Amino acid sequence: MEYFKKIYKDKTVTVDEALRLIKSNDVIIAAQAAAEPMILLENLHKVKDNGVSGVQLQTCLPVGNYEVMKNPEYKDVVFNHGWYFTKALREAHKKGNATFTPQHAHIAVWKKLSGIKDRRVVLFCTCSPMDKHGYMSLSISNIYEKDLIDAGAYVICEVSPNYPRTFGDNIVHVSQVDAIVESNREVPEINITPYTDVDRKIGQNIAELVENGSTIQLGVGNIPNAVANELKVKRHLGIHTEMFTETMVDLIECGAVDNSQKGFYDGYSVCAFAFGSRKLYDFLDDNPTVLFKSGSWVNDPFQIKNNKKFTSINASLEIDLTGQCASESIGSIQYSGTGGQADTVIGSQRSEGGKSIIAMHSTYKTKDELGNEKLHSKILPFLKQGSIVSLSRNDVDYVVTEYGVAWLRGLSVKDRVDALINIAHPDFRDWLRFEANKNQIW
Repeated sequence: MEYFKKIYKDKTVTVDEALRLIKSNDVIIAAQAAAEPMILLENLHKVKDNGVSGVQLQTCLPVGNYEVMKNPEYKDVVFNHGWYFTKALREAHKKGNATFTPQHAHIAVWKKLSGIKDRRVVLFCTCSPMDKHGYMSLSISNIYEKDLIDAGAYVICEVSPNYPRTFGDNIVHVSQVDAIVESNREVPEINITPYTDVDRKIGQNIAELVENGSTIQLGVGNIPNAVANELKVKRHLGIHTEMFTETMVDLIECGAVDNSQKGFYDGYSVCAFAFGSRKLYDFLDDNPTVLFKSGSWVNDPFQIKNNKKFTSINASLEIDLTGQCASESIGSIQYSGTGGQADTVIGSQRSEGGKSIIAMHSTYKTKDELGNEKLHSKILPFLKQGSIVSLSRNDVDYVVTEYGVAWLRGLSVKDRVDALINIAHPDFRDWLRFEANKNQIW
């Protein structure tokens, strides 16, 4: 133990000392979401004072809004690349201070490394404290962090005692870390917000499709929260998901989830990262029944298919009458990211008894220049100009709105039109039928 303590002490540096390790043209990849090392990122703009330039910062679902994101003054010093946009990156994108990196979650790192072979890769990550054997846990994110360590990235780690110690293939030995910055910051939290009656109806429609003994994948947001609440009456559910959430804790504690019939890692909930409240983080701390596996493995369709009755539940912003899903952009404006949507959709349909569900409200509202509300359909003859197709129509299975379920598996375009119009808001059904006939969508 004393030997490992010495190694740890020798590698412990201040934030400024850690930033002096950054070189021009480095590619820094920061840990995902609540696991991002906020102390390092809050100070990253200071590398300019060290004469550093041309750094690329790759993030995914960033929580903070850092100086290198919000201030265009630093874009020649550190330029932002995002695998998944949040508000901070959307604002940075407007200023020309960020760009999007298209990817599927399970091959994102492989693609990234393939394109930057002549540049040094630096991982910024967050770990829980070292144990007596010299090991730290990557805590609440292993979406790509361990893959980068195994690929030989230069590792600068922020260690906080407030981060839960978790299990899986996310254990890092102190000898694998190049520099350590200690902090006492809390883990960023998001709390569950009340969902609407529309969300509840969608949740009920989805729950009817989820059989006892299914393995589920849920995201975050009002619809997944509503779905989780409706699933509390189910039995012998399992969890294999990219993101582990607080609603999954509720499903485990009420007995709906016991992971007994997955057929793949029975007895364990499997995930790649977690984001939620203190309740979630306390549940995960020293909990050997939740495995944080690499995102390249968790989201691999060839691994997902090993789960019995794998049921993926994802959201989309819009869908056209042939089944194309725009899940990450509003027109040409990047809003979020592809994430693991296509991964889990394809994996579910290779699973024995599996299902893929796309959930969405049938409508949304905007206000005109006079402040008057206008209702719009999310089911459209054509996607908005410039919209990104996150999920091909070839891969769409079930589509669910508050008006019902459209099962598109194996259907022709003509039959898809009928099925999708049937779950559209009644005010738009005649218009959708007219446009389908006018444009020969059959």
